[in-house]
Amino acid sequence: MSDTLKIVRTNSQNLDFISLVRQLDDYLAVTDGDDHAFYDQFNKIHNIKNVVVLYENHLPVGCGAIKQFSEGIMEVKRMFVSESHRGKGFAGKIIAQLETWAAELGYSKCVLETGKRQMEAVAFYKKCGYTIIPNYGQYIGMDNSLCFEKKI
Repeated sequence: MSDTLKIVRTNSQNLDFISLVRQLDDYLAVTDGDDHAFYDQFNKIHNIKNVVVLYENHLPVGCGAIKQFSEGIMEVKRMFVSESHRGKGFAGKIIAQLETWAAELGYSKCVLETGKRQMEAVAFYKKCGYTIIPNYGQYIGMDNSLCFEKKI
């Protein structure tokens, strides 16, 4: 583990978050293929109030966000760890911070969507205690989507 690891709570105006999301979108454009434009429309980051950025040795290497989905439920969005920093447990730290923050705000559940092609993400969410649920909202009928929930 790093000597200097820091998680900062911020919002979607944070320049490091914006930079990490660009890396995420570049990655998803490849893995989502022809479906990328559909998913991209639901992943805009304007006005997200609850964002975390993880820094290793002062370098932004991961991020995630939560936004209200419905009464008592937060949706996890924009989870990402840069490729060169994967395998160090950083994603687990990010999701734990997001779940803690959601609970502090009075929410009792988190939901999220990921693509079936993001096999590492699917395995990660299962390892973190998320269970597969029927696709919700805009993801209903999307064959590439897997939706998850977790009580927090």
